[in-house]
Amino acid sequence: MTGRTAPSYASGTSAVPLLGDTIGANLDRTVAAFADRDALVDRPSGRRWTYDRLAADVDAVALGLLDLGVGTGDRVGVWAPNCPEWTLVQYATAKIGAILVTINPSYRVHELEYVLNQAGVRTLVAVPAFKSSDYAGMIEEVRPSCPALREVLLIGLDGWDALLAAGRAGDRARLAAIGAGLSTDDPINIQYTSGTTGFPKGATLSHHNILNNGYFVGELCGYDEEDRICLPVPFYHCFGMVMGNLAATTHGACVVIPAPGFDPAATLEACAAERCTSLYGVPTMFIAMLAEPSATTLDLSCLRTGIMAGSPCPVEVMKQVVERFGMGEVAICYGMTETSPVSVQTRAGDSAELRVSTVGTVHPHLEVKVVDPATGVTVPRGAPGELCTRGYSVMLGYWDEPDKTAEVIDAARWMHTGDLAVMDGAGYLSITGRIKDMVIRGGENVYPREVEEFLHTHPDIVDAQVIGVPDAKYGEELMAWVRLRPGVSALTAADLRAFCAERLAHFKIPRYVHVVDEFPMTITGKVRKVQMRAEAAGILGLPAADAARG
Repeated sequence: MTGRTAPSYASGTSAVPLLGDTIGANLDRTVAAFADRDALVDRPSGRRWTYDRLAADVDAVALGLLDLGVGTGDRVGVWAPNCPEWTLVQYATAKIGAILVTINPSYRVHELEYVLNQAGVRTLVAVPAFKSSDYAGMIEEVRPSCPALREVLLIGLDGWDALLAAGRAGDRARLAAIGAGLSTDDPINIQYTSGTTGFPKGATLSHHNILNNGYFVGELCGYDEEDRICLPVPFYHCFGMVMGNLAATTHGACVVIPAPGFDPAATLEACAAERCTSLYGVPTMFIAMLAEPSATTLDLSCLRTGIMAGSPCPVEVMKQVVERFGMGEVAICYGMTETSPVSVQTRAGDSAELRVSTVGTVHPHLEVKVVDPATGVTVPRGAPGELCTRGYSVMLGYWDEPDKTAEVIDAARWMHTGDLAVMDGAGYLSITGRIKDMVIRGGENVYPREVEEFLHTHPDIVDAQVIGVPDAKYGEELMAWVRLRPGVSALTAADLRAFCAERLAHFKIPRYVHVVDEFPMTITGKVRKVQMRAEAAGILGLPAADAARG
């Protein structure tokens, strides 16, 4: 069967078997092998952990939680920016089989209350405050409405210190006994999806889900105990805690925290000072780092690889990261929270063209296919459709929402991603957009990603996002939101149309242009196109209900 007529299906064969460990057992195995090597470095506080010290502190937190009455299956929330204590709680909850509920640091009172109640969080670990957010105050405000919440531990204050003191005096043999009774298929993590419409849903993940996904991300990045991974991406999301922390600890590598929140200068300084070999980020982070003046003066020759993920990666940005940062083995990863998260990844041996134009091939031990969204039938290679994935990484389900789970995981356990993709003859996948983001202009299907990639070649544009807005004649028209390079003050729709003429089909050329300093973003760096469409109503004088389609 030729590549042209073959179905858009691929399975990830591998000579490397899946891990059968729990997260706690796997950490203990790594500690035994690499006790004296660096495991964690916190640049803001100057604190450092070897694997031996990390294990001791993880066990202290685990024993402290046990003393509070936290048991297997209980939900423990963590609400904090990136800090060492976040990591300690991640591994400590895994050791005792408690379910870690990761809470978005940008949440406000309404969202916090919802998550605490929906997951039934009994113990919450948080920082007292971060930037302008008074976490302690918000917790006290919602606490009367959260009947399951029994303990609140504020990092750096008496309750947290008492937990550590009690744990350090405890018997670590208790943890071995508990660990022997844990199953790799136990739920261990609840991560709430972005919730672009309505309340977020809690993707429930097991030891087996996230431990193996972190391990194989690290395998494909070529990690070993010599690697040092700079993590400016948030821990509360899979990008930080799975692709970062678990990829590191399954290989004896070191995690470097450059700052509590993303700071481009601090990130580059951490890479240089700690001789990091790997750097993670969403595209907007890499764009900010490329614009940082120190990017041209710091010695970043230590960088070898890294991961760019979280949202579609512009080709021009990828090329600059390889050329200017020397990250010749940088990988693109594609996935979603519900799949732990990575399903597809580029490999170091892939050509430069493949690593800037695709998201790679299927991960080991997983399956992917591209289907017609209307019929569910697998399309031929080269044809667009919805990407689906199946295998060990697919979540257990949405916490306490079986109906919502059934909407995305079918009877054969395929996870329907909602993303549009094309698989080529060699199995490489390109993500062309979200099904809900596809614009239908006068009967023509327009995929915003294609237009965005072209706009990145404009000399005055540093970043671009394209949305559909209502139009009386064509049903929808294209609107480009653009960020301009420093020193460029304006870009008119006429200018942009002239640039696009002769290069894009007429129906793909944006009718409207809106210049912005920043795009509406989630904390993980995903552009909120739903919000952009809503704001377009005011910009263009459209009815709000028409502009803000899901």
